[in-house]
Amino acid sequence: MHRFIRSIFTLILLSTVGHCIAAGKVDDPAKYVTESLAIGGLVEHALELRVEDLRKFPPQKISEIPVVCQSGAELGKKENLKGVLLRDILEKAAVVSRSHNDVKKMAVIATASDGYKVVFSWTEIFNSPIGDGVIVFFEKGGLPLSDEDGRIALISTKDIRTGPRHVRWLKEIEVRKIVD
Repeated sequence: MHRFIRSIFTLILLSTVGHCIAAGKVDDPAKYVTESLAIGGLVEHALELRVEDLRKFPPQKISEIPVVCQSGAELGKKENLKGVLLRDILEKAAVVSRSHNDVKKMAVIATASDGYKVVFSWTEIFNSPIGDGVIVFFEKGGLPLSDEDGRIALISTKDIRTGPRHVRWLKEIEVRKIVD
């Protein structure tokens, strides 16, 4: 009976944190590692950035950020991250806005090499405290990221649940106008 109850508890736990656990470990993370980040879409200057290029931006350091799944379960912590603000990268690429209100209709999509995508609005990045914490990072604990994270990753440190907008193996940032 005790084993049965423990099995049911395990199934309930897995169903509440399913995506985060599934996203936590992969069989061969090396096949997803990217060496550069492409910035494109509605920008004046499409960019292809490697880690050495990212190091030229104003640095951001995060001492500790909990990784919290969509269900609210804490999956651990990311510690001693070094990277750059996504906002700084987008400013260098120069988001194209033909009219004053265009930016209010734009989405910024971060895509990983495994197909995982997260979305931010332009307003979140440029006009809210969220933008102060969307970090494209390339170091953890003073070392380059491992294959498990990829060479370049992203996390939204100001989110209450940081896991859903944590992108390992970051390969692309695209700016799109989503409505006319």
